Amino acid sequence: MIDPSWISGLGVILFGIGLLGAFTRKNAIIVLMCIELMLNAANLNFVAAASHYGDVDGWVFTAIAIAIAAAEVAIGLAILLSLYSTQETISLDEANILRN
Repeated sequence: MIDPSWISGLGVILFGIGLLGAFTRKNAIIVLMCIELMLNAANLNFVAAASHYGDVDGWVFTAIAIAIAAAEVAIGLAILLSLYSTQETISLDEANILRN
C-alpha cells in the first residue's frame, strides 16, 4: 500500500499546477480545467486522509466535492457559451463586458 504522505504530496503538486494554470492562462476553458485539477487534488488529499485515519469522512467529502465540481463545470460552460454568443470569443481578457 502506498504511504498517504506520498499521495498527499502528489495532491499538493497537482493543486500547485492547477493554481499556476488558473492564474496564468487567458483561455477560459483552460482555466476551468485548472480549477477541476485543483478540486481533484483536494479530493485526492481527502481520500489519502480517509485511508490514513481509517475513517469514511474523507470519502463523503470527496463525493460532495465531485458534485460541486460537476455543478461548477455546468455553470462555467453555460457562462462561456453566453459569452461566446455575445462576444464571439472566450478570452478572459475580453470578458470584462459581463460586469456592465
